[in-house]
Formats: sequence, C-alpha cells, structure tokens
Amino acid sequence: MVRIEAERATTRDMRRRNRSTLLSELFFRGPLSRHDLSRITGLSAATASSVTAELLQEGLIVEAGQIESDGGRPRVLLRVDPDYGRLVGADVGETGVRVELFDLAMRRLATVDEPLPSSRPDPEAVAGQLVAGIDAVLKDVDPATVLGVGIGVPGTVEQSDPVRVYAPTLGWRGVSFDGLLRDRGVTAPLFVENGAKTQGQAEMWFGAGRGAANAVIVLVGSGVGAAVITNGTLYRGASSSAGEWGHTTVVYGGRQCRCGARGCLEAYVGAEGILERYRQLDPAHPASADELADVAALIAADTPAATGILAETAGMLGAGIGNLVNLFNPERVVLGGWAGLALGTRLLPQIRAAAGEQALEHPFGQVSIELCELGPDAVAFGAATLPMAELLRRASRPER
Repeated sequence: MVRIEAERATTRDMRRRNRSTLLSELFFRGPLSRHDLSRITGLSAATASSVTAELLQEGLIVEAGQIESDGGRPRVLLRVDPDYGRLVGADVGETGVRVELFDLAMRRLATVDEPLPSSRPDPEAVAGQLVAGIDAVLKDVDPATVLGVGIGVPGTVEQSDPVRVYAPTLGWRGVSFDGLLRDRGVTAPLFVENGAKTQGQAEMWFGAGRGAANAVIVLVGSGVGAAVITNGTLYRGASSSAGEWGHTTVVYGGRQCRCGARGCLEAYVGAEGILERYRQLDPAHPASADELADVAALIAADTPAATGILAETAGMLGAGIGNLVNLFNPERVVLGGWAGLALGTRLLPQIRAAAGEQALEHPFGQVSIELCELGPDAVAFGAATLPMAELLRRASRPER
C-alpha cells in the first residue's frame, strides 16, 4: 500500500512538473506550437499534447493563431492567457509607496503613487497606504481573478511564518507586514520580498540580466542593495539577508550610516549620503523634501562642488562594484534604482573605470556593467513577478 501511494505521488509530481515546464516556456517564449514545446522541453509529443489540452481547458493558455508547417497541416500556436488573472506589484520605497496592476502578459494596467508621511514611517501607517493603493488599482477588478500581491520593501525580509521585515533605516524590527495587511482585509495571496531582490528578478526575467546565469543586480536609491544570482538562482543566505551590499564597509571609521555603523557604501552613494556630502561643500543648496529633484539638480549643476561630489560618488560606486566582481565573479552587473539610473546615465564610463581599478584583472575582463532596462519602477514590476512565479511553479492558482 505504501508503494502504491508513493507511485501515485510520483506520477502526480511528474504531471505537475510537466505542467509547470510547459506553462513557463509559453510565458517566457510564447506563442509556441505543441511541436515547438516538445522540441524545446524534450517531452514527448503525446505528453505535450495532453498537458496543453489540460491547460487550455482550465483557461491558463489560449490559442494564438497558426503557422505553416513543413508539408503538413498548419500548427496552432499557444500562449498564456493574459486575462486568466491579475497581478499586483507594490514598491514600499524610502520616500513613497507605488502600487501597480498587471495582466499575465506583464502589461501595466493601473498605477497609484503615494508619498510616505516621514523618513521613519510607522509600519501600520504604511500598511494603510498600501491597502488604499491596492483597493484603488483593483476597483474595477473581480477579486477572484487576483492571483496575488507582491510587495518589495527596504531591508531584510526573513521568509518565516509569519514573514518578518527588518529595516533599521526605517526603524522597523521584525515587522509582520503580511499580518498588517491581513488585519486590514487583504485576502489575496501575499508575497513580501526585499526591493532589490524584486528588481533583480524583474531584470533577470525581462531586462538587462536576461540570459545571464551569474549576475548581480544593484539598486541605488535612498538606500543601496543588491540581488546576487548564482547559476540562475537568487542567493539568500542563512536568514535571507544576503545582498545588503550598501552596508559593506568602504571607508573604515568613515561617515556615519543610517544603520548605525560607519563607512558603509550607502553613506557615500545612497541619495541621502550624496546630498548630505554636497550640502557640506555647498551650503547654498538646502535640503528639500524631494530627493529625486535634488539629485537631478546636483547632476545638472556645473560647479566645482557638484563636479567633485559626482567624481567621488562614481569612484565609490565603482569600488563597490569592483568588490562584487571579486566576491561573486558575475558575468554581468546591472545598475538600477532611481538614483543608480540617474548617476549611471551621466557617469557610467567613470563608474566602469573605477570598478576596473579595484577589481582583479581576470574576473573584471569577463564582466559587463550595464544600466537596468526596466526603469525606476522596476521594484514594483518585479514584485508583481512574485505571484507570477508561484503560478508558473504550481501551474495552477496560488492558494489563498
């Protein structure tokens, strides 16, 4: 009896794997014919045909036209049905909350932006803003079609039960963010992850990281983080805190960082650190409530103080990237985040040169350093890929 149950489980598991494999190929590479799916995956034609028949019946995939075949009947193309469900992606940044709605073709359907009330906001207040944003983008959506809500947050996300968020720069210690949303009536499946990691998944799936098995996707905004991809898999570490690149030391005993330590990379290349150093050199530029505008003004300024700060920032950022090259030997480093994009658009040659000065010659000769392709809202986009990844893994709706 035990052996029969094991055989049943094995057959069931294999069926689920086959469904997941075919659905994933159609998501990333579709539309494809059954013949294409069999050839790409190595599954038999009979298996590809029976599994796709199941997926068609369940509405996960749809027919998408025909192509001519070599001497035979035209082949029917298949693709994931964009309207099978809806995905919500949210970015809890250090200056605001963005919530976006997507279909299963990852087309953006709605967006809501809300500024945070302070630089150290209360988690319950942020949860309230998130729920308001989720409700706004879903106002015309059938709740039954929502496959999940992905949320990118600052700091370390411990993937425990419940999920815990540790963001010392916001004053958060072990916040059960999913619990706060549940208490406010959110019933859809929830996926909470560090924002740099959600950006990393987005860039690996659809952006500048696509096709690389070993990459580091870095995020530079108010804070600084990274997603390390090794052999196609996100490296998390023992408690999911891997990737806190911004809190590696670049100057022993250097500038005070928001985390409490001194000399962290974030204290020099994070937007807050850049602007603080600039104002120390040029007090004529007082602090404002708009970091994005202040960084843009700094980059556009043609003064000795601005030129000096930008040169130092490019050097520090390049040195930090050089450390990543030495530690992880990636084939690609992708610079993203709103401040990273602003700096990289102006300073990428200097950043590359500084990285080359700090990195070992051989691994640096094998790496490319590029700007992210998905723009400054890649964190929210990446957060929406979290429930999508669960759909692809299960090849069925994520459980509520």
